[in-house]
Amino acid sequence: MIGVEDVAALGWPVALMVAAIGVRDRLRWARRRGALHVALHELRRPLQALVLKADAAGRNGASASGVPGELELAVSALDELDREINGVAPPLRLRPVPARAWVEGSVGRWRAAAGRAGSPVALRWNAGSAYVLADPNRLAQALDNLIVNAIEHGGPPIGVQGAVRGERLRIAVTDGGHPPVPHAVRRAPARLRGLARRWATRGRRGNGLRAVARIAAEHGGRFMVRHGPRGTVAALELPLASTPAVDVIAA
Repeated sequence: MIGVEDVAALGWPVALMVAAIGVRDRLRWARRRGALHVALHELRRPLQALVLKADAAGRNGASASGVPGELELAVSALDELDREINGVAPPLRLRPVPARAWVEGSVGRWRAAAGRAGSPVALRWNAGSAYVLADPNRLAQALDNLIVNAIEHGGPPIGVQGAVRGERLRIAVTDGGHPPVPHAVRRAPARLRGLARRWATRGRRGNGLRAVARIAAEHGGRFMVRHGPRGTVAALELPLASTPAVDVIAA
């Protein structure tokens, strides 16, 4: 905000110009936000229709355990984007989630993509029938991000391991650290391939891993990444839930 002292120091013409720029920027953002709302509405409507149709046909990908399907996750992501545009934090809808069903759901969603990339995902489960108290949609987002990062930016072999460590469930996604070579890198002259690879892969693993870290913190857990000569280990740890209970909504 511009105060009286600022106006006196800058002079009225400059102060008016600065104020006009501020008003212009606010109007521009208001128009952009309105356009985003319209676009979200138009995208949400067909998605919701698809969810209803898939539910009626039993094809939404959700299991009897309540693990969300692909369409439900898409609608949830749109809702989060809508709230982010309006500066409203989405609530956490906590309930006991069967950990194995949640992990198998994410692995199943990306199995075909991993196979096409030559990086099949191996699942090893040592957590029995463990439950975590969590928002199922947020958990699916977290693990999906880890698996996609391993497929796109890590390379084979890719593994997902689940184990109980004390009072926590630990999900570790490992990869070989050898991502597929981008087309632009393959076409680059041999002497420039190292530079081309670094340029093509700059900023990789960034946004997805930040989302995982945020989700872990929201659930009272933690997220760790370790890079080494044999690849990368990304580990998500979440508090265990003792027994299934009713839904809890956390602001």
